[in-house]
Amino acid sequence: MQKMRARETIALFLGDVITLGLVTVIGFASHGTAGTAGSRMLTTFIPLVVAWFLIAPFLRVYERKVFLDWRQLWRPFWSMVFAAPMAALIRGIILSAPILPIFVIVLGGVSALGMLAWRGLFTIILNRVISKDG
Repeated sequence: MQKMRARETIALFLGDVITLGLVTVIGFASHGTAGTAGSRMLTTFIPLVVAWFLIAPFLRVYERKVFLDWRQLWRPFWSMVFAAPMAALIRGIILSAPILPIFVIVLGGVSALGMLAWRGLFTIILNRVISKDG
């Protein structure tokens, strides 16, 4: 049982990081720069991951009883909405660039929707596995 819970948490962490990576790639692709951005994508991806992992635990998104309950999907959604301004701030500091409010809004909205989709899928799959295994 303990091994399964550890695997669940690892899968959740990895899925969160992959989701934020996809959001980053989609963002660059929407500007037509995904093919040429290369390591520049890290200036968005790393702040996004750092902000997510700093904010998300406060809304208890890694607690098993929370991530198993589909009614709790508001938690990762709002965690990402709250993490986006921090991510934009970190990015602005790294790039020594101004932080555009529209960037924060779009980053937060798209990332929150991405996290909602991933976490919803995770909740559905995990609940099916648990009910199947008893």
